[in-house]
Amino acid sequence: MRIAMVGAGGVGGYFGTRLAVAGNEVTFVARGRHLEAIRRDGLEIRSPLGAFRAPANSAVASISELGPVDLVIVAVKLWDTDDVAAQLRPAVDRGARVLSLQNGVHKDMILRRHLPDEAVLGGACYISAFIQEPGVVTHNGTLQKVVFGDYQQEQTPLARAFLAACHAAGIEAEISSDIERLIWEKFVFLVGLSATTTAIRQPIGAVRAHPRSRALLRDLMAEVIAVGQASGVQLDEKFADDRLAFCDTLPAGMTSSMHNDLEHGNRLELPWLSGGVAELATRMGISVPRNQAVADILAPYELGGPAMD
Repeated sequence: MRIAMVGAGGVGGYFGTRLAVAGNEVTFVARGRHLEAIRRDGLEIRSPLGAFRAPANSAVASISELGPVDLVIVAVKLWDTDDVAAQLRPAVDRGARVLSLQNGVHKDMILRRHLPDEAVLGGACYISAFIQEPGVVTHNGTLQKVVFGDYQQEQTPLARAFLAACHAAGIEAEISSDIERLIWEKFVFLVGLSATTTAIRQPIGAVRAHPRSRALLRDLMAEVIAVGQASGVQLDEKFADDRLAFCDTLPAGMTSSMHNDLEHGNRLELPWLSGGVAELATRMGISVPRNQAVADILAPYELGGPAMD
């Protein structure tokens, strides 16, 4: 397949490199020192599953430099989604479809403001990976999964082709016939993990060990479920308890990318996580006091700040 990977960080870098090594024509859209390193030496993946390297000169600086592709995978930070989506129309007009592996539930809403509904695939990924240094992405653990599907609930030839490409690349992947619900289910957990670890400034082990922070974690997830149900998504009332039990199975030292961004003084994806929950709830007249409190607590750090000691 001809694949454009818009964003070459932990998610885009890992999955894009695996796909490239398997023989797909993958072009990364990257920037800065990371772009320079990929152009010079390729993109290296360090993983418990092995070492992989995408070829040199497999990256460009902008979407406008891309040639014809079958699939565009969006893996940038959420605040860049509007800008990226506005530049993707020429690729879509040439027949490409677009799959976002970003966090949250707002991503595809933004893409659909710029692109035809039928061009947008729904998707979610499950992985812990980050840029170790320019040109190098480190994968934590062995979890590396992609789930995607058409919102029209049809398995199109392109979706089946991408599934086959993932399997050939050693990526765990599946097609979902209810991708919107699956995206919301991931969002429930993601909001709980990101909100608690970032606001409390501790990994999940500390959060789940104390009864009051454990209750906060559950309440945050329950509020997301309420907003999802009000949006018409079929989410089980007991799903917050299910995700809380799942949190008990996680390594005690596991944290979230938002917590990592806070510690390094980086911009936060807060407006699309707890802040996004609060914004959607306000539109629907629903009260989400726990998520609103997290959004307020972290608001001074939303655009970045000094690194934590």
